Amino acid sequence: MNSEKSPSESVVTSSSSRRGWLMGAVAGVAAIGGVGLALRSTPSSAALPVSEFDLWQQSFAKLDGGSLLMSALRGKPLLLNFWATWCPPCVEELPLISRFYSENKAKGWQVLGLAVDQIAPVKRFLVNSPVSFPVAMAGMPGVDLSRSLGNLSGGLPFTVVFGFDGLVAHRKIGKVTPGDLLSWTALK
Repeated sequence: MNSEKSPSESVVTSSSSRRGWLMGAVAGVAAIGGVGLALRSTPSSAALPVSEFDLWQQSFAKLDGGSLLMSALRGKPLLLNFWATWCPPCVEELPLISRFYSENKAKGWQVLGLAVDQIAPVKRFLVNSPVSFPVAMAGMPGVDLSRSLGNLSGGLPFTVVFGFDGLVAHRKIGKVTPGDLLSWTALK
């Protein structure tokens, strides 16, 4: 039996190997590009436009009409949760955060819910689903504030944990889990 290939078989084999090599090269470039994009979009504290210091200078409207000064919350650990009534994962995590606050306020923990919403829907929601922690109004500017604290996508819910020193100890985009809360109690 002759092991030599005919010219047409050589062309098919050569075409197939070039196509395989080309597909492999394209996949490799795509993977490298994806890693580069992921690294570029990972927030670094140096790139944040508003520092933690700036947050502590702000005040927010309380539901009863008064003002909540962020400076009054500095010096103890704080879980700051950005949420909205129209955000299903936000609404789902509120009872868990409320329970966390009830169980940990005697240990010095503070929780503040900043509603990225309008006051009327927030009041209606809280009448039906009360929480144990204070809620203040950030309104739509709350999206920009959350971005300045590391939420580059502006998505909700977004939670920031501050230590005793007033600096960010942890950030989480998405729904909080019991495991998150347990690990955050160790942060100070």
